[in-house]
Amino acid sequence: METVTEQNIKLTSKDFSSDQEVKWCPGCGDYSILKQAQTIFPDINVPKENIVFISGIGCSSRFTYYMDTFGMHSIHGRAAAIASGVKAANPELSVWIVSGDGDSFSIGGNHLIHALRKNFNFNYLVFNNQIYSLTKGQYSPTSEKSKVTKSTPYGSIEDPFNPAELALGANASFVSRTIDRDPKHMQAVLKRANDFKGASFVEIYQNCPVFNDGAFFIYTDKETKKEEALLLENGKPLIFGQNDEKGILILDGIKCKVVNYKEEGISPENLWIHDEKNKTKAFLLSQFINMEQDGEAFPRPFGVLYANERSVYEESMVNQIIAIKERKGKTPLGKILSGDKTWVIA
Repeated sequence: METVTEQNIKLTSKDFSSDQEVKWCPGCGDYSILKQAQTIFPDINVPKENIVFISGIGCSSRFTYYMDTFGMHSIHGRAAAIASGVKAANPELSVWIVSGDGDSFSIGGNHLIHALRKNFNFNYLVFNNQIYSLTKGQYSPTSEKSKVTKSTPYGSIEDPFNPAELALGANASFVSRTIDRDPKHMQAVLKRANDFKGASFVEIYQNCPVFNDGAFFIYTDKETKKEEALLLENGKPLIFGQNDEKGILILDGIKCKVVNYKEEGISPENLWIHDEKNKTKAFLLSQFINMEQDGEAFPRPFGVLYANERSVYEESMVNQIIAIKERKGKTPLGKILSGDKTWVIA
């Protein structure tokens, strides 16, 4: 990797493309995610030599080979743990975790929730295709109930994880969702994640053309996307529909209702106004994935569901170390190792 030291050098997307041949299946959504990342990185105002990608195991985890930055293709489910160590050792680095729905929510589930809880200032990208692709098509923790796969020939009997709900429950300070077939939207979300100070959780709907083709096409196809996808904008009402005629109301503070606000004479200002800092509403938005009204599913929210900065782990750790060093006197190593409470066994 070439090191950039002159501040006046303007990088391009090609500067973030490695010399490795990209090896994903034709039509894989990972190509789009890679392209959008390489597109935005010249503009994120981080020196190239300070960018690190950490991945686990899975199709998504090849990402580190294709970005011309520092990085590590690590251990299955352990990307968050390794990235936490990298960030703790050098807080100045821009750390990006690349993982899949199996890698993050199955073997790596515990690492994910604690990384979000601790709030390291890094970006956690989950490529969610609702299937195990690298191992040839078994169901994953996000596969829908009754999903027929090689490992569930009679259909899965499990309820899947709701990634946004899980991240909010783990006290993530930034929770978002985007999709591989909407490049501009993905670029905007990735930039927001980069600019946010804290653990940025980005769920990316990603198509697997071999084992789960078309799982998310309904949210991007011209004929259906305006009815099925709800684009979130902070401070703006929740509006969707072919002619932007539908909106979401909140009743009694907790109940959600879809209305044709134009026919019912409801002012847009009286609809649900998106507030990224309202965690209660963010939880409601995450529940849209399971909500129905009159037999029809609620639209799927895309964008930033929640963003509210709080203290980050690595800064608190450094401050604690400084405070300890500034204390008068030194504690003997033996006392540190033995502690204050010891006893002798007769």
